Amino acid sequence: MALSGIEIFKLLPKTNCGECGVPTCLAFAMKLAAGQAELSACPYVSEESKAKLEDASAPPIRPVTIGTGADALKIGGETVLFRHEKTFINKPGIAVLVSDTMSDADVEVRLKRLKELQYERVGLVLQADMVAIKDTSGNAKRFEELVQKARSAGASKLILMSDKPEVLAAGLNHCADLKPLLYAATKANAEAMGNLAKEKGCPLTVKSGTLDEVAELTTKLTGMGLKDLVIDSGARTVKKVFEDHITIRRAALVSKIRSLGFPTIALPCEMTDDLMKEAIISSILIPKYTGILVLSNLEGQGLFPLLVQRMNIYTDPQRPMATNQGIYEINAPDANSPVCITSNFSLTYFIVSGEIEGSRIPTWLLVLDTEGLSVMTAWAAGKFVADTVAPFVKKSGIEGKIQHRKLIIPGAAATISGELEEELSGWQIMIGPREAAHIPPYLKNWTAS
Repeated sequence: MALSGIEIFKLLPKTNCGECGVPTCLAFAMKLAAGQAELSACPYVSEESKAKLEDASAPPIRPVTIGTGADALKIGGETVLFRHEKTFINKPGIAVLVSDTMSDADVEVRLKRLKELQYERVGLVLQADMVAIKDTSGNAKRFEELVQKARSAGASKLILMSDKPEVLAAGLNHCADLKPLLYAATKANAEAMGNLAKEKGCPLTVKSGTLDEVAELTTKLTGMGLKDLVIDSGARTVKKVFEDHITIRRAALVSKIRSLGFPTIALPCEMTDDLMKEAIISSILIPKYTGILVLSNLEGQGLFPLLVQRMNIYTDPQRPMATNQGIYEINAPDANSPVCITSNFSLTYFIVSGEIEGSRIPTWLLVLDTEGLSVMTAWAAGKFVADTVAPFVKKSGIEGKIQHRKLIIPGAAATISGELEEELSGWQIMIGPREAAHIPPYLKNWTAS
């Protein structure tokens, strides 16, 4: 039975040390009660209290980590059904499939695309995360070669796929330290797979044809001491996998069924031979509620929309999308290039930077942290005014990059120009266009002299 925040608080050390990332033990207890924190974050909880609290404070969907260190992928840990209730926490991993039936050239292309297909958006680098290595022939030596090839290519988050424990064991000889996800334990091999996962300390996928059988398998494996499990419902049609993932999430969150309280994996690569259909299927499963997606290949036209969708779904809906504060170099500016400033609202940044890039005029773009507000809204809220712009310009380091002292501000913020000149002694404040579309002709007429 779940404990209340106060009941949990009584079992905590009450040191208010803050080492858990929360200022007080009471606040930490409330997060535990809501399934928003893990008991392991408290370094001073007693073993007696830990035994009492472990089940009561565990998130309804267990968080599972694949990989190690800062580069690890964490899935699961979600506590709500709908994004408007609370931010979704751990974004799903996107994996590319390589198999022992592929030629070395095909494998190398996929591994190369995993590394090279990167996209920068709002200060973040978006890319696929994982390599799924599949055994279809039972050739352990070939499987080992693929694992070594993937690791040599820089892949650090792996899924090892085989129904033969001995093949997975061979692959683990070369990557056990990376803690890959093992795929998959079935009714026929559950005990052997469970023993292998337990010995190597790796997360394990459970696969079966029905959710009742999945629940039986997870119960058996948790009874063996395994906790880090991932569920493959076995569905290979869009309708069925969609239904299964919703059922699993509801069973864990609403009905508190512990045997289904694990993140899920889906294989669009086994649901169609069309890469664009894979992307469409994946776009359905990202919000409902897949933990890992395995694609047969990576192509920019299909991957980029998925990465952007994933970023948007797993961003706080109560907080505007924002890029990082700082200096952005567009079109290779030099000491005589113009300096513009704008807010860090992502839409504003992309429109302004896009127009500057399209102008082909080398330009320095200063982006001020306005907490994700547009220029007009930030000005009205007192976040894009002389008192905030001037200190940012002085501390940004732009003065060391240019020979002139001219700053172009958005036309929508023209009213701050007088105060800004007083705050920025020696600078000339120039009023730019109100509309981003007018930036290119404005910059073409700009001069540093």
